Amino acid sequence: MTTNVVLDGLVLGESPRWHDGKLWIADWAAHELITLDPDGTRQVVERPSSVPCCIDWLPDGRLLLVSGDRLLRREPDGALVTHAELGNLNPYSWNDIAVDSRGNAFVGCIGFDFPGGEFAPGILAVVTPDGSARAVAEDLAFPNGMVVTPDSATLIVAESYGNRLTAFTVGEDGALSNRRVWADLPGDHPDGICLDAEGAVWAADVGNQHCVRVREGGQVLETIDADRGCFACTLGGDDGRTLYIVSARWPSDFLTPTGQVLAVQVEVPGVA
Repeated sequence: MTTNVVLDGLVLGESPRWHDGKLWIADWAAHELITLDPDGTRQVVERPSSVPCCIDWLPDGRLLLVSGDRLLRREPDGALVTHAELGNLNPYSWNDIAVDSRGNAFVGCIGFDFPGGEFAPGILAVVTPDGSARAVAEDLAFPNGMVVTPDSATLIVAESYGNRLTAFTVGEDGALSNRRVWADLPGDHPDGICLDAEGAVWAADVGNQHCVRVREGGQVLETIDADRGCFACTLGGDDGRTLYIVSARWPSDFLTPTGQVLAVQVEVPGVA
């Protein structure tokens, strides 16, 4: 597979998403939310005061943005408002987000001060459409990337310190049950993930500097290597067959722009 650099000069990119015909990326260290058009045009669409972390969209098209200990919502006029306060559930770093078809937003908290603090287990919270937030899962080993299956029946989360992908059954009110190991990945530390049309997951790995495609049960189907840490990935492009990977040197000083967006053509498209 040929890997192309489609964007350079990021400091620490995260949370790539393909939405409305363009790629969205959060550059955490630069405090910028960026879009990249297919023709290569780069645009900064938000500069939140807190770290712009991870993004997804409500069913009505409004953007949700995890920023510090708040979940923000972007209104049609461009205003950023608070969708939910998360700090009362856990004071540490809030991370990735996935929204189901009912408008329930699942957000992970790693549970300790990263990167310098001592490990403690993290939690998953759900924010319902009315903005109410509650914890729905505990004792996760660094919850990271998340996806909801197209039928909104299953949530898959990467446990970076658990070397696995973990699945939950999703209730209509956002409750999570039937916790199970979706795939063990010994030696890997899955970070950001995405789902393809065959039900396989692409998982980025910073330390191993690669992305792997894995099916439920743990069989690794494909591996894409990079020359720096892979933080997250998404499937997009006109036909959904471009795997976009955000990568950067790690450890980072959060100042030097070593971040890139890589693009690789794959055979199986992303989910609609």
